[in-house]
Amino acid sequence: MKTMQKEFNDTGLCVPHRHYMVDISQKLSRLMALVERGKYLTINRPRQFGKTTIMWALAQHLNQQDEYVAFSLSFEGLGDAPFASEEAFCPAFLETIAQSLMFTQPELAQYFDQEATHIHSFTALSRWISRYIHDLNKRVVLMVDEVDKSSNNQIFLHFLGMLRQKYLLRSTGQDYTFQSVILAGVHDVKTLKVKIRPDAEQKYNSPWNIAVDFTVDLSFTPDEISTMLRDYQQDREIRMDIPAIAEKLYYYTSGYPYLVSKLCKFIDEAIVPEREKKDWSLDDVEAAFAMITQESYTTTLFDSLTKNLENDPELYEQVFQLVINGQQFPFNPKVPVIHRGSLYGIFAPSDEGCAIHNRVFEQIIYGYMANKALLEAYDNVTFSSPEDYTATGLNVVLILQKFQAFMKEHYSHKDEKFLEREGRLLFLAFLKPIINGKGFDFKEPNVAEERRMDVVITYQNQRYVIELKRWAGKQAHQKGLQQLSDYLDMYSLKQGYLLIYDFTKKKEYKQEQITFRDKHIFAVWV
Repeated sequence: MKTMQKEFNDTGLCVPHRHYMVDISQKLSRLMALVERGKYLTINRPRQFGKTTIMWALAQHLNQQDEYVAFSLSFEGLGDAPFASEEAFCPAFLETIAQSLMFTQPELAQYFDQEATHIHSFTALSRWISRYIHDLNKRVVLMVDEVDKSSNNQIFLHFLGMLRQKYLLRSTGQDYTFQSVILAGVHDVKTLKVKIRPDAEQKYNSPWNIAVDFTVDLSFTPDEISTMLRDYQQDREIRMDIPAIAEKLYYYTSGYPYLVSKLCKFIDEAIVPEREKKDWSLDDVEAAFAMITQESYTTTLFDSLTKNLENDPELYEQVFQLVINGQQFPFNPKVPVIHRGSLYGIFAPSDEGCAIHNRVFEQIIYGYMANKALLEAYDNVTFSSPEDYTATGLNVVLILQKFQAFMKEHYSHKDEKFLEREGRLLFLAFLKPIINGKGFDFKEPNVAEERRMDVVITYQNQRYVIELKRWAGKQAHQKGLQQLSDYLDMYSLKQGYLLIYDFTKKKEYKQEQITFRDKHIFAVWV
């Protein structure tokens, strides 16, 4: 039988013999240490962040040891019926375990199905668990994935309360129960409690306060990404600069597991097949980033990302100020809006405070917000014209002049508050129809005292850097020119562009050609 060729996986569970995977042994060891100490915990991480894979790997590891038995199940797809009542939940719980054992231990699965027929209360279920674990004389670990799919109800919380009581009794030698219980989902149990009973007393009286903090970082480090690339390189017999490519993948993804795998999948299945040479390069990572962030590409993860913003105006505003206007604020997960953004994988801590988790998400959010502005602010406006393009790329000078004229005609009467909030987004939206799928623009998350934003446009193999910033006086302007010059050096460019938003009373719509060191910079004021 021919062995199936491994691939990069972007859907569901990653399995070592089928997929190229990073080495997660260190993460698994830390999780195993918690199990050995009998800890109960919740793995609450954003969607497609590797929760299912590490839970499966732990179950495999445990079931290979004589002293452990692991039951790994998922609440996904159960529907609402099992959570309608105590009488419905208790047999459904045992039946779900039976289903998880159907193909690996069919006789045991049949036993659980039979036992489910006469377990209809939490009291009976509790006694059954005690008896089963006592008679088995092994350490039994219960793992439930997608726990928040069907857990926004009181029945599930009663079940957690039963497990909590058994855990406390076990500590005093008065009961037998699971060695460890691990719940995995996007939300933690306290968040679910708030969703069900928002009053202050219930908010902090969680039935899962026995759980320890889960501090294992499930994101991939560059070194971990390298282990996956090394496996691929050896399997396909190609060459690549593994450390450099791993760093570049991390640069764009911040180690978000799905995004790392997806970029590699693009390179392997869409980029490399287009050429004769199969070796990977840094340019391939750049091309994969362009593919995943193009407007025509969508995934359930990106749909979830924008849906969470649409459904939460407070979160949308916070993200808007961070992404578009460069407003800095602390990463404090005790603040509800920061906590929600963190749960959804949008926010992450950085040296400057709160940041967007990764550059892919930042680009997706920026494009989504720019498209909204395009629909709302540019009715009956013609954007592109033949003069915007040259034989080799874009006429950025003309594009900036056109935007300046547009702002002077349409927005000169708007108050400062509106322009400070919307001005940068208006330009980003202005760019989109001009580029029109023939290139891409990348908003570099580079925030300083002047709240500057660097937009990098790639069009017909040419790069253009436009810095957007607020006018803060001549001294700050000189500092900004230095920053732009340094940034142009990163791309080996001598030509740069400045779009300056001036909110002073002596505001002028002016243009200026600036020579700064060895750079030529065209600046416009709006």
